[in-house]
Amino acid sequence: MASNLPMSPQLEQIHGEIHDNFRALANGFQKLDKIKDSNRQGKQLEELTGKMRECKRLIKEFDREMKDEEGRNPPDVNKQLNDEKQSMIKELNSYVQLRKTFMNSGLGNKKVELFDMGAGVSEPAADDNVQMASSMSNQELINSGVKTMDETDQVIERSKKVVAQTIEVGTQTAVTLKGQTDQMGRIVNELDTIQFSIKKATQLVKEIGRQVATDKCIMFFLLLVVCGVIAIIIVKVVNPNNKDIRDIPGLAPPAARRLLSVSTREQFK
Repeated sequence: MASNLPMSPQLEQIHGEIHDNFRALANGFQKLDKIKDSNRQGKQLEELTGKMRECKRLIKEFDREMKDEEGRNPPDVNKQLNDEKQSMIKELNSYVQLRKTFMNSGLGNKKVELFDMGAGVSEPAADDNVQMASSMSNQELINSGVKTMDETDQVIERSKKVVAQTIEVGTQTAVTLKGQTDQMGRIVNELDTIQFSIKKATQLVKEIGRQVATDKCIMFFLLLVVCGVIAIIIVKVVNPNNKDIRDIPGLAPPAARRLLSVSTREQFK
């Protein structure tokens, strides 16, 4: 029995999970025979396909752990483990063939793929790669399983590269957005400074305008005063005997000169 095989705890756990999935597949296909509704059949078959995908992954993990422990196990133990792996691959392929039978007989065009290798793989191409388990040797089963696992590894690696590139692009985009955000912040600050300077300049222009208006008024009144003084001076000079105009201090008419008469001169003689 498989449970009597000498295994490490990791291999034993993986082995148990694989056989749990096999039991679930067996029960699922038995229930599938009793389901008459095509929609329910399709849903049940999708669930069973998911179980088969999980079995494929676990068998691959079982093979990896077995190879890691190969150097620590005796040759007969390695042979038993290898035979057990071949048996699990053979059993999985039998469920794959059973799935194909149900799809061809009852589900028509309902496409549910076990080994989904990407957008370029269609259902007929996948079915062509599935052979009857009874017509395949153990080595062929091993080679088929290893090939499928390798192809899955390649798909996973390509997916990892795409994810890494997406993360890198996202990081670069985030850095660019941060730089643009900082630049926008600096522009906003500069605009605030310019707006404040404009307000100060506007207030200064208004103050200068008020000062200029005040200076113009003062100059106008001074001009009126000067014109009035000039007018008065002109009138006094032209008509010095005009009593209606008061004498301007410092501009009084000259005093009348006294002329010595001839008689007075004679008296002195």
